[in-house]
Amino acid sequence: MNAYYELPGYYVPTLMNKAKPGSGDNRAPGNCSAFIATGSFTKDHKIVMAHNNWTDYIVGEHWNEIADIKPEKGNEILMDCGPGFIHSGDDFLITKNGILITETTITQFKGYDTTKTPEFVRARRAAQYSNSIDDAVKIMVTDNNGGYANDWLIGDTKTNEVAKLELGLKDYKLWRSKDTAFIGSNFATDPKLIREETTFDVNDQTTSPNARKKRMEQLVHINYKGKLDDSTGKIIEGDTYDALNNKNALDRCVIDGHVEEDPLGCKEFNEAPFFPMGAVQGKVTTTDLAGKMQLWAHMGHPGGADFLAGPFFKKHPEYFKTQGKYLRDMKAYPWTLFTASN
Repeated sequence: MNAYYELPGYYVPTLMNKAKPGSGDNRAPGNCSAFIATGSFTKDHKIVMAHNNWTDYIVGEHWNEIADIKPEKGNEILMDCGPGFIHSGDDFLITKNGILITETTITQFKGYDTTKTPEFVRARRAAQYSNSIDDAVKIMVTDNNGGYANDWLIGDTKTNEVAKLELGLKDYKLWRSKDTAFIGSNFATDPKLIREETTFDVNDQTTSPNARKKRMEQLVHINYKGKLDDSTGKIIEGDTYDALNNKNALDRCVIDGHVEEDPLGCKEFNEAPFFPMGAVQGKVTTTDLAGKMQLWAHMGHPGGADFLAGPFFKKHPEYFKTQGKYLRDMKAYPWTLFTASN
């Protein structure tokens, strides 16, 4: 379960390419829309972190757990997670000593080293044992297997600094600042990593990652600059404005993704037209909330729309044969404040 993303998206394509070069589909899953901000970008000049999880609804309807972990050694962790996970999986967490971590996946990444340490092990270690941004970076980079390659967004409430670690297999790059807002929507930034380790077309503005990047930049860097807090973080993660077509919509291009409404599907994630996937939940926290071991979480589309399986199958019966037995309603519940137990 913990290798849910690594096995089909990274390991299997590597095996296929070894058997027949070029046969492995490296369309590693592109999940999530997120930001972390600090300094002049936030209302109180402290850290704000927000994230929504994109995945198939057949999985996402179950991504409704909040875990409060008090290990014998290391940091207490409050995180969202999938059932049975020892790490967050979509990666949104806060720790007792003020470290905040989230991420978004690098789309169409290729590369995997079976001799190195899996991502879910490194992610759990980073959460449990990091006391600084440097610690988190070192743990994630050391013995890295390339699995579930991400742009990691990391904050340290003790120093008010945030960072973005873009971690591939061969390449990685770190940006950090006490006055910035880093965004993520499944796009890579470093030209070397993009060229050497992905097949993603950064110039194709019709893709979901690039369309969401444009909208995230509008919201985080312009519209809400200086106003970012937990309230505006919720609004951003539930945003349904399509910056590619300049209209409100429910499709692959919006931050609160609705691929099930998109006649083009999501080619870069290898999703067919109207495939039932998109944003399945959201989370927001701040320096002040994290100091009390608190985070906001929202089950279902952060924008408030319900996904109802019955009407969906009537419109798209082609999916009933493969998903009819398992796909259920995914209703949108209220934003709820979760607090670690004493």
